[in-house]
Amino acid sequence: MSENKTELKRSLGLIDATSLVAGSMIGSGIFIVTSAMARDIGSAAWLLVIWIVTGLITVAAALSYGELAGMMPNAGGQFVYIQRAYGRLVSFLYGWTVFTVIQTGVIAAIAVTFANYAAIFFPVLDETLFSVGSSFVFSYQKVLAIFSIVLLTYINTKGVQSGKMVQLVFTSAKLIALFALIILGLYVGLKTDVLSDNFANMWDASKTVVNPDGTVTVTKLVGTALLGAAGATIINSLFSSDAWNNVTFIAGEIKDPKKNIPRSLFLGTVIVTVVYVLANLAYLALLPMQGSPSASDALSNGIMFANNDRVGAAAASMILGNVSVFVMAGLIMVSTFGCNSGLILSGGRLFFAMAKDGLFFKQATELNKNQVPAKALWVQCIWACVLCISGKFGDLLTYATFASLLFYILTILGVFILRKKEPHADRPYKAFGYPFVPALYIVVTVAICLTLLIYDTFNTGLGLAIVALGIPVYYLAMPKKK
Repeated sequence: MSENKTELKRSLGLIDATSLVAGSMIGSGIFIVTSAMARDIGSAAWLLVIWIVTGLITVAAALSYGELAGMMPNAGGQFVYIQRAYGRLVSFLYGWTVFTVIQTGVIAAIAVTFANYAAIFFPVLDETLFSVGSSFVFSYQKVLAIFSIVLLTYINTKGVQSGKMVQLVFTSAKLIALFALIILGLYVGLKTDVLSDNFANMWDASKTVVNPDGTVTVTKLVGTALLGAAGATIINSLFSSDAWNNVTFIAGEIKDPKKNIPRSLFLGTVIVTVVYVLANLAYLALLPMQGSPSASDALSNGIMFANNDRVGAAAASMILGNVSVFVMAGLIMVSTFGCNSGLILSGGRLFFAMAKDGLFFKQATELNKNQVPAKALWVQCIWACVLCISGKFGDLLTYATFASLLFYILTILGVFILRKKEPHADRPYKAFGYPFVPALYIVVTVAICLTLLIYDTFNTGLGLAIVALGIPVYYLAMPKKK
């Protein structure tokens, strides 16, 4: 592959870039994570507050990130920013973590969600294929999840160029599902007492746990326990709001990138924040916050115990009955399948770029006859499938989002570092509210990470250990540039 192969035609405008930001953010999370959040926090008001705080954190990050995008308007994104601010080791740790946890973990989690919703059409997928004791269960859902990853990887190795039209179909499906849910949900829900009942004691927070014997334990949350629970459950909404930075990976295809990338980051994150908050308001208008895990209908299950956490499908069933469940499930399957196609494609290119810089397997630089880094794609596929087999959705989510937050902190801290190291560098866009907004983002996100380490020590500690494991790998296996 010649060097000019990376010189892409700048054909995407501000609207295209903004659509990419929003489309990358809207994946599977918004349709599923609210159930887990409801069990963790138990309060309608606190649920909305957490989604709003998530949005503010994301927008603050995007506003700060825009300065780096304006300085370095070329393909590579976060990998390039980190290398310029911190050097080769830290950029390797980012790439290492993207491979071991972030990109592959999200691919696995989204594939699991795709299979979860496919089970609405094919209930047999809920059945167990085999199990090892009570700790490991391998279901037909996991078979389908793995198959979807392998299939999408195979398609991408064939050099398939999806084009704007195919991407539009997937993005439209996501938006149709959400806007239909919001508009119809609020229209139908506001005719009932569900919303007012959910907000009757809106600040009374609690954590709900289903015990092995089927009984339910509810623990009131106040003071530090409430803050800890909020900090732990925000990982769900942060996962749903991630991938907003993917627009920087295609910076080489955006017209006037020094202006349009920062603008698209801001516009896209604001749009998705508004949509997500409204979607959760629609959930609260249609379904009671509390419910029973043993109930057989969506209204009695409530948001907390939506069947297999399919809160999007449960809310849809309150609008048009059982038919809407299949419609929503189909739209979500299209959304997740399309989202993973983009993640698999972009991940392969990132690992190919790392390999060219000597920071990934040398074989990953090889292109097949379709001019695609097939070996990089298949390595990514294998590891994503391993994560799919070994981890539950919540575990994968925590691994990926916690590790991602660590590098977001480092990247935005890089704004301060590069202001010091390169005070005269061209900055067509400067971080909004500097130094206060970037500093506030760093402080809040560090607090969230510390809370996760305290309240979910095993999973977040494992994510941190994976990052740290990259250090000996770098010194032992990576060639040094002379």
